[in-house]
Amino acid sequence: MICKNMKPFIVMDIVKEALKYDDTIHFEIGQPDIPPSNGVKEALKKAVDEDLFSYTQSYGLLELREKIVQYYKNEYDVEIDSKQVLLTPGTSGAFLVAYGIALKHGGILALSDPSYPCYKNFASMFGVKTTFFNIGKENKYQLRVKDISKKKFDAILISSPANPTGNIYDRENLKELIKYCDDKNISFISDELYHGLTYDKRADSALEFSENAFVINGFSKYYCMPGLRLGWIVVPKKHLRSAEIIAQNLFISAPTISQYGALEAFDKEYLKATRDEFKRRRDFLYKELSRFFKIDAKPDGAFYLWANISKYSDDSFEFAKKLLNDLHIASTPGIDFGSNRTNRYIRFAYTRDIPHMRKGIQRLESYL
Repeated sequence: MICKNMKPFIVMDIVKEALKYDDTIHFEIGQPDIPPSNGVKEALKKAVDEDLFSYTQSYGLLELREKIVQYYKNEYDVEIDSKQVLLTPGTSGAFLVAYGIALKHGGILALSDPSYPCYKNFASMFGVKTTFFNIGKENKYQLRVKDISKKKFDAILISSPANPTGNIYDRENLKELIKYCDDKNISFISDELYHGLTYDKRADSALEFSENAFVINGFSKYYCMPGLRLGWIVVPKKHLRSAEIIAQNLFISAPTISQYGALEAFDKEYLKATRDEFKRRRDFLYKELSRFFKIDAKPDGAFYLWANISKYSDDSFEFAKKLLNDLHIASTPGIDFGSNRTNRYIRFAYTRDIPHMRKGIQRLESYL
């Protein structure tokens, strides 16, 4: 059974448990409380009114793929072909496509520890092995060539901005990692889901350095459309047919209604306001939580704070349970993200507004 090789995604269990309390303060889930733009809402209504319920082709709506092509040109000065853009049911679908192409049964995927837990769980579905490299404050939570060159693997996956730490890979380091992988014929998979949600530092796309990279993004975070389940993957040209075949068999196509809504998602004014709001939230929560916990670094992007709780506990799971049961504060224990000192950390998400978070800070202050 596949499930035997998969660990539970603890944060989703916490989300379920948190529903028991009417006054829960939510720091647990990476889901923005900001709605998508009015343009997206109107496009969704129009699609429903026009009965646009049929499948699209497996690669998705050409018009939306062309908008994504323009996005890469505008943001990164990178030129890709619309044939390379495959729309998927959330980024989860995109990872399955990337794994299906880049990794054979019994292959090895390199990951950082800590990192998003589903990376490893997806690998188990394909019979893929995983090898981990520890990252921490000492290396700015970034993998480096001098570290990864010590092991053999077939593909590597990084996220920048990262979940759970919010760090962004330095440009030169990212460039060196990609060159190393190209030279060694190692597949490079770049999770860029939190691009756009960057505050004091630019996030570079892997496409700036190689046409061989698999680049994954989606509409759940920056575009505030998590429940519409729509992501995308930029596929290297040599793998276009393979990606199409995998998509046809796994999910036929991404949700049609969501694709029509996403046509209006690239609203620069609205997106800037969204980013500015999350920056305010980050600044507030970083300042407040720093009074109680050691935070290795102010996050550069995404909407998470990686807080060291070792002053109070060396068991992040039990600590998170106590916060939920005693204070009705929902957070994510670090052990969800790996085993490298993660028992000492809690992830706090700033996906709710400042008044909501302030109530949680007040409870923490009294408790700690």
